[in-house]
Amino acid sequence: MKDKKIEWYKVAPSTGHGYPYVGDGIPAGFPSPADDFKQPRISLDRELIDNEDATFFARVRGNSMINAGLSDGDLLVVDRSKEPDNNKIAVCFIDGEFTVKRLNIVNNDVYLVPENDSYKSIKVTEENNFIVWGIVTYVIKKL
Repeated sequence: MKDKKIEWYKVAPSTGHGYPYVGDGIPAGFPSPADDFKQPRISLDRELIDNEDATFFARVRGNSMINAGLSDGDLLVVDRSKEPDNNKIAVCFIDGEFTVKRLNIVNNDVYLVPENDSYKSIKVTEENNFIVWGIVTYVIKKL
């Protein structure tokens, strides 16, 4: 469970300007000359954030979730207003440390499941100081 420290970021207020957006997708064929004149815009805030007051960004540290597509250095969008359901990827606070794991809820038992065979699942017991801090809704990757 000794993942590296998670770096937290609060959502900054949106400028509202948006960014140029290719709404019809990126064609793999020949571009139309008229495409240069289309300028619809997209706001990543509106696309990625449902509840601004309950949303945070967190940077992944470690590789316990690599098989779920969460790599060291990726930026997570974490929504604290989402319900912690079975099979969701969650940021959890357990025994004084933050970790990101997949929730596995069986009957009344909760397991924090890594997505890397080098790590073991964690069974949450009554002895643990445990909360589901938020649900991961998106991952932003640098290519």
